[in-house]
Amino acid sequence: MTTSDNPRGGIARFGVVALDCPDPIALARFYSALTGWPLDPQGENDRWVQLDPPDGRGAALAFQKVSSGYRPPQWPGQDVPQQLHIDFDVPDLDEGEREVLAIGARKHETQPAPDRFRVYLDPAGHPFCLVVD
Repeated sequence: MTTSDNPRGGIARFGVVALDCPDPIALARFYSALTGWPLDPQGENDRWVQLDPPDGRGAALAFQKVSSGYRPPQWPGQDVPQQLHIDFDVPDLDEGEREVLAIGARKHETQPAPDRFRVYLDPAGHPFCLVVD
């Protein structure tokens, strides 16, 4: 089958994004509290933990263990590039900020457009943003 024959319109369906980290279970619990998505009980172990969207639609979010030498991304610097970051839409930035700080996020000192989006670091140091929707 060629791409043009595929009714989905592409070669593949986007299934999961995985973040490297030193403690997959702890980081999955942080993102579970952030998104409300449950941990996949069949996908939870000390090397890989996955959160699946509750409606079964869309990509999953997974966390995989880096056994040694993990270095969190340094944003906005490029000594240790972030490679990717995740944006989460919220109706109110101030309320979203209170909630993510309460579950263990840290607010980044660099805030390029704090009235539209805010940058935080998850417990393993990955940057993510809350974006007003």
